[in-house]
Amino acid sequence: MVPSIARTPLAPLVVLLLLGSAFSGRTAGGVRAAAATQITSRGSSALVSSPGAADGLQVPEFGPLLVDSHGAPITNRSLAHGHGAKTRANLTAPIVSSNGVSGAAPGLTASFDGINHRQQRLAGGGNQFTLEPPDQGLCAGNGYVLESVNDALRVYDMAGNPLSATIALNAFYNYVPAINRATGARGPELTDPSCYYDTDTQRWFHVVLTLASDFGSTGNNSLDIAVSTTPSPLDAWKLYSIPVQNDGDVSIAGSGACPCLGDYPHIGADRYGFYITTNAYPLGPGNFDGAQLYAISKHALAAGVVQPAIVHFGHLQVEKAGTPGFTVWPATAPGGGYADSNGGTEYFLSSMATPEALNTTGFDNRLGLWALTNTSSLDSATPNPILSSRSVDAETYGIPPLSDQKPGDFPLGQCLNVDPCATRILGAPDPFKPEVEGQLDSNDTRMQQVVYVNGLVWGSLDTIVSVNGATRAGVAYFAVQPSVIGNGQHVGPQSAVVKQGYVAVANNNVAYPALSLLPNGRGVIAMTLVGPDYYPSAAYVPISGGADAGAVSIDGAGVGPQDGFSEYVVFNGASTTPPTPRPRWGDYGAAVADGDHIWIASEFIGQTCTLAQYTTPPFGSCGGTRTALANWGTHIGSVTP
Repeated sequence: MVPSIARTPLAPLVVLLLLGSAFSGRTAGGVRAAAATQITSRGSSALVSSPGAADGLQVPEFGPLLVDSHGAPITNRSLAHGHGAKTRANLTAPIVSSNGVSGAAPGLTASFDGINHRQQRLAGGGNQFTLEPPDQGLCAGNGYVLESVNDALRVYDMAGNPLSATIALNAFYNYVPAINRATGARGPELTDPSCYYDTDTQRWFHVVLTLASDFGSTGNNSLDIAVSTTPSPLDAWKLYSIPVQNDGDVSIAGSGACPCLGDYPHIGADRYGFYITTNAYPLGPGNFDGAQLYAISKHALAAGVVQPAIVHFGHLQVEKAGTPGFTVWPATAPGGGYADSNGGTEYFLSSMATPEALNTTGFDNRLGLWALTNTSSLDSATPNPILSSRSVDAETYGIPPLSDQKPGDFPLGQCLNVDPCATRILGAPDPFKPEVEGQLDSNDTRMQQVVYVNGLVWGSLDTIVSVNGATRAGVAYFAVQPSVIGNGQHVGPQSAVVKQGYVAVANNNVAYPALSLLPNGRGVIAMTLVGPDYYPSAAYVPISGGADAGAVSIDGAGVGPQDGFSEYVVFNGASTTPPTPRPRWGDYGAAVADGDHIWIASEFIGQTCTLAQYTTPPFGSCGGTRTALANWGTHIGSVTP
């Protein structure tokens, strides 16, 4: 028997009331009218598997909608160029102590490999493209673990046993394949998946950014939302779509105008609402159209309302600081510990060491704290939530350097250095040889996963650190105590960071943090550990409100270096001087509280092989462990902190 899910009255079947906190200012009450946005029902879907696919390198391997004319990815944009922050005023790389690496794995109760690139590429009958990085959309609850990556998803039980095939996201969202390998026909391209299990409604929520098949000529792109119809992710799902190209809007950081790309969507929820934020970029280079927020009744989505009301805030601005918001990440509330004051409150965090926030140095010591109040009104016929924000002082953070890797076999790169082998991949010798084992992108300083626990808003991000006298990639984390004043209309000046710290490992790097905590105040930060001493590995570190982060533990040990197309010049560096690749990694990980434990997932490398094994038929598969052009994997663990 399916339990009742509507705990408050549902909004009627209407699309109305679109409010915005614009960059150019705001009116009394913190809101002003914005351009119309609609949410459309797209029917239903289910996890239906497709026939298996044959091995082999096929042309094309890269989707035209997700790369520019030089093959460089266009999603998850950043205006930050280069790696390693510049000096700003008195801000320099924070000098930190090494956390060290523990030989034990305290609290680890489950550990298994998730989706890898081979599974993603061959899903949907092989009608997929080669993609880097996977991104990590993990959610868990009710006895299930659902992992979603670019561009597939899979369901497991709590022991890691697969309960579904690896499902192509195009098929899950009822779209034609990204490419029909038999006819060459192209479908939309989906990216940046996120996932959330809501204990209140006992429903699963999944979100992707969808670039329409005519994106290149029209700029049409949307947020697609899938909501389960039962407490099981294996049953049917209801589908919705929100257009996010913002046609005609004028960029706030440059001369460009929309249509825009609704990049890097991320999700959160409180007792009443379901929230999605994006970074909007005009399709022309060098511009930023601001962060966007879409607020929808959680109960209306869970009940399958055909056209639930949606509230849209655009051009988000950190008030008082006078800077645009960037990657304004909404919080989830583990254990249902919501902020119920001021008619329901949803919190968000953002960082400020980024050109999108009008900071070209790559350093800052402030965070953006955001509060959306009166969220209970999302369940009414006239939703009227109020958005406000303020900067709060924090520890210094800055753009991290690239992360070096432990040397090992890199057969794709080695193949590119041998003319007959390179010709099998490129159709000609590699003009940029010799290719070398690459470094990993350690991200910029955008905010990563955010949670609200026991009255504190927790978040983390990537940063440059100085550890044992060397510059490395590290992690900064924060706990912010929010204050909301003026009958819920303003984030108050009493808001402050009350706990913060760094995670670093001497001679190595940690990157792409994702944190979560239990209601008892104990938690973990998941991350990738990589460097001269470690192949890219899935790792975690314990945190709490009362102590500094502990030693780093490995839950998924890497066995070889990253060896994917994005780290080699011939694939995406030919347009730069000097020719420079864009190594891709992570984009984001995941940490999800579930009962008394926390599920974590990060990218890692779970395979290795020699050039001889790589060239043994079927070419590039290394005995069925990878594809010719990429070898990423993901690892999932469960920790009781």
